[in-house]
Amino acid sequence: MKPDTAMPSVYIKTYGCQMNERDSEQVAAMFLAGGYKLAESEQDADVVLINTCSVREKAELKALGKMGLLCSKASERPWIVFGFMGCMVQSKTRELFDAVPRLDVVTGTRCYHRVFPLCDALLKERMANPQHGVRLKGAQICEADDLQDAHNRIRDHLPVRSSCSAFVSIMQGCEMRCSYCIVPFTRGEERSRPAADILDEVRRLVDNGVKEVTLLGQIVNRYGRHEPVAEGRGAFVRLLEAVHEVEGLERIRFTSPHPIGFREDLVQAFSYLPKLCSHIHFPMQSGSDRILRLMKRPYRQEKYMALCEAMRTARPDLAITTDVIVGFPGETQEDYLLTKSAVEQIKFDNAFIFQYSPRRGTPAADMPDQVCLREKEARNHDLLDTVNRIAIARNMALVGSRQIILVDGPSKTNANRLQGRTSQNKPVIIEQGTVKVGEIVPVTIRECTGFTLYGEVGTDHIGATQP
Repeated sequence: MKPDTAMPSVYIKTYGCQMNERDSEQVAAMFLAGGYKLAESEQDADVVLINTCSVREKAELKALGKMGLLCSKASERPWIVFGFMGCMVQSKTRELFDAVPRLDVVTGTRCYHRVFPLCDALLKERMANPQHGVRLKGAQICEADDLQDAHNRIRDHLPVRSSCSAFVSIMQGCEMRCSYCIVPFTRGEERSRPAADILDEVRRLVDNGVKEVTLLGQIVNRYGRHEPVAEGRGAFVRLLEAVHEVEGLERIRFTSPHPIGFREDLVQAFSYLPKLCSHIHFPMQSGSDRILRLMKRPYRQEKYMALCEAMRTARPDLAITTDVIVGFPGETQEDYLLTKSAVEQIKFDNAFIFQYSPRRGTPAADMPDQVCLREKEARNHDLLDTVNRIAIARNMALVGSRQIILVDGPSKTNANRLQGRTSQNKPVIIEQGTVKVGEIVPVTIRECTGFTLYGEVGTDHIGATQP
């Protein structure tokens, strides 16, 4: 088999959060601008990249296993370039070359602008001499003084996405230093993008058919936190207001906020910004104040619950989802039951339950009273049952109601049907009919199978006038 020298291809596999997804899209855009095409699978690609996550050990093991498997099958295509990107690179760097000897390139979270030129140069050398086996080894990690250069190089490449929704990164980094979290080490200090650049990106996305944007940040509501408050509104709320004014944009989401810095101005934004969707992903992590202190989460459960209540007052149909960690070092059965009680009181629309995973270099990894795996699994299953029971009940209550959905593509299980999402981010399956992807349409919910709703499109199509 010979490489396609006319139009080489790239395949990017992404693990982790929406920020990683957005970063992968940005890198893909650079390859497209450089004359590449997107491969449908890793078997068809000339460049194979894995964008990694380090938040949990499981994600790292998946990425390492995937890359190891791919590299083991590369003997018949010696020109292929293999690369790791992202958070695991920041935390491991040189170890990755020892773990995967066939690996060519590693690039950290601050140097995505270097991925394309590195891979392209190596691929061209290998295509010219595929039998030679040109090697390139060396971690490429941007230092702080290169951040502005990195920003300037990627700003003109819109993310690759044929969908009607898109992620927009508004800030990077985190300085909260939660005792279990490796993100401050992998993403660095907080860095907010200029509002003018963000608005320019949103306008260009809308010009390309995007109807919904999700503003991303490790702690998104700390955007521009050093800027002064103006007329009672902080920088993040002022940014929401400015994005709201973009003509043609129909929906705005943001993720993920932190209870610290979640001020009254942001709560009230839900009462007067109709494009702001009725959904918030609001990490709680624990319902025990003692565990929150050990986690170095600088809020208490009373404050968290008060914020949930205030947001639902400002937007009565608001759906709240969350993250919870079970089995944190020192967590007793009493602590766990406080978390379970909080979940039952708040009645989340859904929750991601994680068993605590030690991360090397974080304070929690060296804490005493580590909870055994058996106990973590038991709490995980029990809390998941509780979350599912509440979520299914909330979804069943929507049967017979009228909802507005943004149709974002075909159903994942039936290509003859379409899928859309409500403002509350609940998936709804509809018959294809005359509806097109990108339309905002009213539906009546006819059925619920637990986490998926099935709707019937109304005759009064509204085009794109409601979120």
